[in-house]
Amino acid sequence: MRHDGQSCISPMTSAQTDWFDTPAPPPADEVLHVDVDGYEGPLDLLLDLARRQKVDLSGISILALAEQYLAFIEKVRERRIEVAADYLVMAAWLAYLKSRLMVPQAASDDEPSGEMLAAMLQFRLKRLEAMREAANRLMNRPRLGFQVYARGMPEPIEIARSAIWEASLYDLLKAYSSQRERGVVAEYAPKLRTVWSLQDARDILLRLIGDSVEWVPLDRILAEYLAKPSERATVRASTFASSLELVRQGEVEIRQGETFGPLLMRRRRKDTP
Repeated sequence: MRHDGQSCISPMTSAQTDWFDTPAPPPADEVLHVDVDGYEGPLDLLLDLARRQKVDLSGISILALAEQYLAFIEKVRERRIEVAADYLVMAAWLAYLKSRLMVPQAASDDEPSGEMLAAMLQFRLKRLEAMREAANRLMNRPRLGFQVYARGMPEPIEIARSAIWEASLYDLLKAYSSQRERGVVAEYAPKLRTVWSLQDARDILLRLIGDSVEWVPLDRILAEYLAKPSERATVRASTFASSLELVRQGEVEIRQGETFGPLLMRRRRKDTP
């Protein structure tokens, strides 16, 4: 920055300009002068050579492809001696394939013909090309974080539900009748139960015991009245309460031999203090 307020930009160095410049395409005569390590294998190199012919793999000349591969390997070996062994193996196999294609096969030869070997090589090249195309399609798909970005705050999905009611004429009449029945006043008449009063139970006990001074179980005294299940509860409750009242008045005596045992009752003797 100058002191007079005008700015000046210093020219970039050669190293900085070379960083921004795109590399120029190589000359046409040096297209095949590539590093063998740049390919994944001999088949990859063969596929690249076949693509440079710009023909379909099904109609490619395997003989011409073999000659190109052998020439390529020779050029590479002239510039760099250390060539991978699998490339040399493929070169030897292609040389053998070339000889099989050029020399007619004898009738007694059990080995596969050159046409069969060429067809097998075409099949392997087609399969490799299909795998590479599939890999390119996968890599060219939009990737999360590069071409596609996720939302920072995802919103919940709101589910809107709409109910559709269906009813027949019978359903409507049934609903109407049930609604009308709610307004009808129902009369409730509880069933009357027989209840013994304490006075009735006292009179019945005195009548049943009489002047007997022997101990008699209370259930045996009331056996006639305990036969009806509907009156059993009121008979037991009323007679027990009235028997306690009779004991207090000195009319009868009650005893129980054991816990939860039967109640025994008798008329109290006149000479008993």
